[in-house]
Amino acid sequence: MIESSNNRQIRYLQRLQENSRFRKKERAFLAEGWKMIAEALSRGLVKKIYVDEEQKEEWEKRFGGESLSCEFVKKNVFARICDTISPQGAVAVAEMPSYELEDYLSGDRRRFLCLEDIRDPGNLGTMIRTAEGAGMTGVIMSRGTADLFNPKASRSTMGSLFRVPFFYTEDFVGTMHLLCSRGIVLYAAHLQGSTPYREVSYGESLGILIGNEANGLSEQAAQAADFKVRIPMAGQLESLNAAISAAILMYETISGGR
Repeated sequence: MIESSNNRQIRYLQRLQENSRFRKKERAFLAEGWKMIAEALSRGLVKKIYVDEEQKEEWEKRFGGESLSCEFVKKNVFARICDTISPQGAVAVAEMPSYELEDYLSGDRRRFLCLEDIRDPGNLGTMIRTAEGAGMTGVIMSRGTADLFNPKASRSTMGSLFRVPFFYTEDFVGTMHLLCSRGIVLYAAHLQGSTPYREVSYGESLGILIGNEANGLSEQAAQAADFKVRIPMAGQLESLNAAISAAILMYETISGGR
């Protein structure tokens, strides 16, 4: 039983929770809540589990029959390692999933969500979750995009980060050119797009480009796209939330558009 917030393990967990650089160095993050833990366990990514002392019965009910490394923690100490106001009472140190983009660039059906400098962790997590629902092959992110393993981002994925291949790239525009060279057609969501998104025909090999919440896509990224499409809006709106725009376009591609 861990009873002190000065415990070495607790300090380690707090660093994973709060420090993106430390997470990257350790190639690990905190999966919070029973669902996230179950997803990580199903992929063999769990290193150790920590459970609020008051949730021991729940732990036994869910995972008691499995041979797992688990540590129980005093309730007041456990609260220090959680990002949520009302934690479920369990967190796991999990390895970060990793993928190679090259492994997903062949085949007849290649569908990517491409994100340039998305900064809001909640937006990012929602996009990953929606990408799974829309049947995307994977999500490509610029290095300036938020950390997917930020607690808010990972929680917003609702477990999709364990199921949707994702890739960070140092050269976002260069990666877009790579997709084009492999026969993947790129559609950029753009306020100056000449064509409404519903008037475009979408194939099975495509990329949807979504830019920064405040500034949109960079000029270089927009120029790399084959088509600039716009989402018509009524009223006096200048733009939609980036995650909403991504969802609209991803689901439109399922029907093939026009």
